[in-house]
Amino acid sequence: MVDRLSKQFGGVRAVDGVSLQVRPGEAVGIIGPNGSGKTTLVNLITGFVRPDSGRVVFRGVDITRASVEARVRMGIARSFQTPRPFYRLPAFRNVIIPLCSRRARERLGSGFGRREEVALDLLEEVGFERDAAAVTKPASELPHGYLKRLELARCLALDPQLLLLDELFSGMSPAETASLIPLLLRLVEEGRSLVLVEHRLAELFQVVGRVVVLDFGRKIAEGHPADVMAREEVRRAYLGGEVSASA
Repeated sequence: MVDRLSKQFGGVRAVDGVSLQVRPGEAVGIIGPNGSGKTTLVNLITGFVRPDSGRVVFRGVDITRASVEARVRMGIARSFQTPRPFYRLPAFRNVIIPLCSRRARERLGSGFGRREEVALDLLEEVGFERDAAAVTKPASELPHGYLKRLELARCLALDPQLLLLDELFSGMSPAETASLIPLLLRLVEEGRSLVLVEHRLAELFQVVGRVVVLDFGRKIAEGHPADVMAREEVRRAYLGGEVSASA
């Protein structure tokens, strides 16, 4: 999927020759200290940033120079660390917007009534109560945990085959994260690929079977979470050598 990808901003090499393969039906975590290049890597994969060198390949097609829109049409979706809803619109209308995309139209047809029903289904799937006030509230009035779940619902509206989640669990309560983990596992069981950038390792390790560790833009470790977290270079770079491998 990612072959020797590099990106430099001024004198800082944010991503330095990173290669990464994600198979269908696999969840992979990307971890590392702040500034290690995690979000830049997501931006490169999704087309928000152009690489200086290297390739991005999706389902056998080189998409390194493809637009964001083209990648979405192919089945790639991503969330953002800070939710980006249309704050003046109700939650369910925020989900209707991606349901109007070309990719969604090919699956749902053109009926707006159907889109409203699908939007409500998706919100319920991520933890909104179908008949609760939160569904019709403007996004500006929703608490942080609901905004995070709305961000996920908007991604799912695009029916992605590859879903990249940038710190989905950040700022959410333990109960909120626990409610989303079964959904993420089900997406993997359906054959979708997940890439999760995350600092909350306990929750992350319930979803992923493999983690990649970045430090100063370089991949320094990859493998099963317990094995990776036991490595001394990972403890030094990411954890300061003080956190146990079972974190």
